[in-house]
Amino acid sequence: MGQALDRVLTGKRILLGVSGSIAVYKAVELLRTLMREGAEVSVVMTEAATKFVAPLTFEVLSRKPVATDLFAAHQEMLHLTLPEEADVLVIAPATAHTLAKLALGLGDDLLSTMVLTASCPLIVAPAMDGGMWDHPTVQEHVAQLRARGVTVLDPIEGPLASGKIGKGRLTDEQTIVASIEACLLPARDLAGQRVMVSAGPTQEPIDPVRFLSNRSSGKMGYALAQAARERGADVLLVSGPTALPVPPGVRCLHVETAEDMAKALTTNFRWSTIVIMAAAVADFRPDKPSGQKIKKQTGAWKTLALAPTEDILHTLSRQRTRQILVGFAAETEALLPHARKKLQDKDLDLIVANDVTADGAGFGSDHNAATLLTRDCTSTALPLMPKRELADRILDALQPIIKRAAMPKPR
Repeated sequence: MGQALDRVLTGKRILLGVSGSIAVYKAVELLRTLMREGAEVSVVMTEAATKFVAPLTFEVLSRKPVATDLFAAHQEMLHLTLPEEADVLVIAPATAHTLAKLALGLGDDLLSTMVLTASCPLIVAPAMDGGMWDHPTVQEHVAQLRARGVTVLDPIEGPLASGKIGKGRLTDEQTIVASIEACLLPARDLAGQRVMVSAGPTQEPIDPVRFLSNRSSGKMGYALAQAARERGADVLLVSGPTALPVPPGVRCLHVETAEDMAKALTTNFRWSTIVIMAAAVADFRPDKPSGQKIKKQTGAWKTLALAPTEDILHTLSRQRTRQILVGFAAETEALLPHARKKLQDKDLDLIVANDVTADGAGFGSDHNAATLLTRDCTSTALPLMPKRELADRILDALQPIIKRAAMPKPR
């Protein structure tokens, strides 16, 4: 289970279903833990569940109304909107009766109706008395649910409400939360790594109101920062001007010029173990920007003197000790030859090459296609896909590089 201070479920929306078992009181503590982990939790209770714990308890802790009545909820379309908005639906505790309804596809109350309308993953944590768990019908229902891809957690053995000793107690909270994290988050294979990502364009001033820039939206870099954080890394995002929200749990330094970005990256370079240079840094800046707005004069500007900006990746490469370096090559022609040259010239471990003129890809788009090239000459072509998915594919490609580098985990 993730530590509370990590808040690894920040931004995740969980729909918590509670059915009528004596174990309902344990769902209260589960709710508290999910809230501490940063999740946004909505609770739906069956009528029987409200006989054990009042909805007010869950309302106070979740800071949201608790949904209980199918007909009242129908007026607000909650039976549709809550499942549609949820990242995962968790039923804990789930009675034998609830398991039967889920297996048979019944929808005679709010919770069972929500299960039928939900497209998100479903996790079920059963709790029941006596020998109910081992009853052939219950086991058939569990098998049916598991065959459909539902995660059904085994109850644990111990003292039951009847006084008997048997298998039927709600599984421990840590197991439920771990199942939720495993469902919502990718493998935390970057835990212990410190990842610095640059993103967005830079703006190089001509005068106080004009600047040179490029078409970068920052979406690729922000997607990489989010993906790295969700995979367990401590992430620093160095961002040029964008309109994007900072991903949850990511520390961000906002910069404007190439000089600003170089300073932020070099200052934090020793801290990092992995650097992903996704920013589209200006190659040139006005040589002598004006301190005052340049007035419109007769005729157009004929010349604008430019000076080269610092090659940040080259600078970082010369300063590296143990860091893994990832670069981007946004090209309009000779994609792979230019990318391989950049990979070699800047001594990178991995480069992401993409044709910014391709349909549906490149600057400003939510999608991208790329070819991943490594220093050991491997090449992986990736088709057009959402940038968030591409971010995970890039981080997947880093795994063998990390293992070969055998980097010790930072303390």
